[in-house]
Amino acid sequence: MPVSLEPLDIGIQIPYHFRCPISLELMSDPVTVSTGQTYDRSSIESWVATGNTTCPVTRAPLSDFTFIPNHTLRRLIQDWCVSNRSLGVERIPTPKQPAEPALIRTLLTQASSISVPLHSRLSALRRLIGFARDSDKNRSVIAAHNPRDLLLSLVFSNESDDLTHDSLALLVMFPLSQLECESVASQPDRIVFLASLLSQSSIEIRVNAAALIEMVVTGTQSVDHRILIGNTEGVLEGITTILKHPLAYPRALKIGIKALFALCLVKQNRIKAVSSGAVDALIDRLADFEKCDAERALATVELLCRVPAGCAAFALHALTVPILVKIILKISDRATEYAAGALLSLCSASAQLQREAVVAGVVTQLLLLVQSDCTERAKRKAQMLLKLLRDSWPVDSIANSDDFGGTDIFPF
Repeated sequence: MPVSLEPLDIGIQIPYHFRCPISLELMSDPVTVSTGQTYDRSSIESWVATGNTTCPVTRAPLSDFTFIPNHTLRRLIQDWCVSNRSLGVERIPTPKQPAEPALIRTLLTQASSISVPLHSRLSALRRLIGFARDSDKNRSVIAAHNPRDLLLSLVFSNESDDLTHDSLALLVMFPLSQLECESVASQPDRIVFLASLLSQSSIEIRVNAAALIEMVVTGTQSVDHRILIGNTEGVLEGITTILKHPLAYPRALKIGIKALFALCLVKQNRIKAVSSGAVDALIDRLADFEKCDAERALATVELLCRVPAGCAAFALHALTVPILVKIILKISDRATEYAAGALLSLCSASAQLQREAVVAGVVTQLLLLVQSDCTERAKRKAQMLLKLLRDSWPVDSIANSDDFGGTDIFPF
């Protein structure tokens, strides 16, 4: 392959042999394949992942799929970046090498062996956690060794608190099968144990316990098992407490709302969720969720509004109606639908909440909603809510409104 120079868009010339033959971009992690050609790791891994078994340049069959890091070339590329720093070129970082399958097997064996000293087992688990956190590639390598059965046995082994906590931290990085979820859900003592972890002082342990509970609830097909989990003392209380944790640990919000939503999909769990303080936690944190989590939180609000205790609890929170009104059309179509549904339930239960909604500006929001591209279900809920609120409108709230003239909602 001849060495030449090609201009970059920013006017900097880059040596041809520093470019990946697949992407034509500057290589950040050059690796050499069995044919002797060098590619950027991400590019050649994508090439092989799509079913290709030949070298992209030579078209010769790859005798194996081991990618050997080309440290010499990487250092040359880094030196080139440094020498061109004044032109705006940033030095590529030294990449972390992916975990070797043989090392993963050794670490899993070490972690599971009761004949190995505890500190060595913990060291093996923590190395595995580090690998798993480093990259998706590493998680795939670990998952290929089917570690879930081993980790489940360690989590519930009662051998050591540290062994339990580290095993749990690694386990929640891998999805459980339905059979594994059913196995956990069908053993009340395991659910009680997970509930006890929700009261630990460490927020990481509590969040990991909630993550496993959410996986089990979502993965089991048995409604009875879902009810059993929701009724286990400390489960909903612990998950609600996680939602109230300061934003310095945002993962708590994400896992907390996923677990609460999964449990509230079963109507028998909703009253327990309300008594556990879920209503205040949801309203107080509604503005802090990211888009997907905000949708899930609003869906949970709507679910809790379907039980009288939930409606009553939301009615007592001064911010419930103003926040729900404000959110309409602000986040996503789904969020709009859930917010409108929650308002419909609340206003159907209380004339006072109807007046609060009107004062908060819900009429204008609903009129905009029915003219928007939102879902038909959202528009249907908006129309029902407008009809419900008709008697709560001040005499002059609509008469002089230009917004209303463009709809077919009034008169009903």
